[in-house]
Amino acid sequence: MVKIGAPTRHEPIPIGDVATPQFVKLPEPASLFAIRFRRFRKLAEGHHLKPYLLFLAGLCEAQHALQADLPTPELLEPDALTRSREFGMPPLDRNRFFADPVFETTLDRLIALARAIDMPDAAAAALARVAAGDLSKRCEMAQNVLAPAIPFEELAEHGYIAAALQVHFARAAAALDAASLVPVGDGACPACGSPPVSSMIVGWLGAHGARYCGCSLCGTLWNYVRVKCTLCASTKSIAYQEIEGAGGTVKAETCGNCRGYMKILQQHKDPQVDIIADDVASLGLDLLVREMGFRRGGVNPFLIGY
Repeated sequence: MVKIGAPTRHEPIPIGDVATPQFVKLPEPASLFAIRFRRFRKLAEGHHLKPYLLFLAGLCEAQHALQADLPTPELLEPDALTRSREFGMPPLDRNRFFADPVFETTLDRLIALARAIDMPDAAAAALARVAAGDLSKRCEMAQNVLAPAIPFEELAEHGYIAAALQVHFARAAAALDAASLVPVGDGACPACGSPPVSSMIVGWLGAHGARYCGCSLCGTLWNYVRVKCTLCASTKSIAYQEIEGAGGTVKAETCGNCRGYMKILQQHKDPQVDIIADDVASLGLDLLVREMGFRRGGVNPFLIGY
């Protein structure tokens, strides 16, 4: 029987081997999705969710492939960057997103490449509906993903839109100056303002043992205090749950204050972990922690509806 292991309540609190690890690590779109699709394929081996993980591997491979010769996203004006820093706002404000020609091309390429993925009939039908939608409908769906306010009956369609948005925002975030970014609030990406999908304890040189949250939209990683709730910022009643015998690389950080939880990945133990892929593959942990009365805090576009 699969059981939740005994909660750990006294995890060490060091922020890393250096006093001030870098605040932000911007995404590298040229490798981000390639690393992710390979991770999905690795995780699929012998997994009870193998068909779905392989489908997501194919979708991430499409995210990677579509970037070849893709037009460069429009850069922000220096004044806009200065204002966002002064007022503690994300420079790529997702609330001000509009479907420009670069995003339209990104989505069109994703749709074309996704047609080659082995997928269930329902997923193929959803892809066909996205392909048939006009610009107005696609813009509406993009706004739903970013809100987030996704109609339950269109979850599959919005998954494709979310995948295109990830590529678009990752490429825009990569063009930012990491040194210019500032905190914009607990649980919010300093680049685009989106919530994290999960967090991880990293093993990077100069930041070993530090904790970083991973953006669910643009893929930016930002330093965040350990043993602190990413949802309500409480430092009390924090505990760590994991599935017994699962290897200890994925845990759920639960908060007794807000009754929420966020996954925390042990990247320093397994350098291959990915904030999106390992979150999906550890869905069993979500189900068990929810049975304990905690609500999921992480936002993963590939777990919409769970």
